[in-house]
Amino acid sequence: MRAAAIFGLDSHEKDLRPFCEDSNAEWVTGLPAHSLDADAILIFGGDGTIHRHLSGLVQLQVPVLVVPCGSGNDFARALQFSAKKTSLCAWKRFLSGGRNVSSIDLGLITSRSGLDVPAQYYFCCVGGVGLDTEVARRANQLPRWLRAHGGYLLSLPPALVSYVAVPMRLTVATAGNPEHLMSRCQTPLMVAAFANTPSYGGGMKIAPRAQLDDGKLDFCIVHDMDKLKLLSLFPTVYFGRHLGIRGVEYIQTPGLTVETETPVDVYADGEYVCQTPVEVTVARNALPVIHL
Repeated sequence: MRAAAIFGLDSHEKDLRPFCEDSNAEWVTGLPAHSLDADAILIFGGDGTIHRHLSGLVQLQVPVLVVPCGSGNDFARALQFSAKKTSLCAWKRFLSGGRNVSSIDLGLITSRSGLDVPAQYYFCCVGGVGLDTEVARRANQLPRWLRAHGGYLLSLPPALVSYVAVPMRLTVATAGNPEHLMSRCQTPLMVAAFANTPSYGGGMKIAPRAQLDDGKLDFCIVHDMDKLKLLSLFPTVYFGRHLGIRGVEYIQTPGLTVETETPVDVYADGEYVCQTPVEVTVARNALPVIHL
């Protein structure tokens, strides 16, 4: 058994020690250069660490075990890994031949900014355009310990004060029609989020119906509304109760495009990705993961 360990900024080699016990695995550090160099890859980190390695992980097609050590850990949460010890249980089962490996979907953002070869970016949790990108930008500037303890929530009020709803044109595809089926007129939006997992930002259930293997993205948009009303409704997102609020729209779709009059930032998994216009699709069964 050969295994690779990837460490995020909030993790240390001591986090690896329990996974080395009762195991004859030969360990290397970092992303393997070839799929034959490892039988499993363990990622000790959060959503940002996973995001930065997704392209290489998809190419390698080596089973990945996520060990939650980051500030958000929403991807680990979607895989039902609530703590490091949960990941350890999955690892021991994998070593004993438990066959607890399956392939899950990822989101794929394709930049349509006039490049000869469109740039593509995978994401594991949630991407978006609008207010949440400004909140993520501010949260990323906070000290890491503060970001891990409510950084997104702390960054919301100052972001909301200065934010102006952005006119966007959204074009949505359906499973039965690979061509764009429904084009929405350009309208000011506060948030346009496309989700592969139910939560982001450390537990906010922006897309409570999202699943990792259904071949769809869950698309949540928030139309322009009074900022005080939006701030008062914000806590409902932690429980997924915002879907019934007037001005919130929810769509499940295999793909969509987002266009704006002028380029605006697109974030995914809490990280800057590119600017609009973008096409967002599902990469089916793109990542093999070790699960419980």
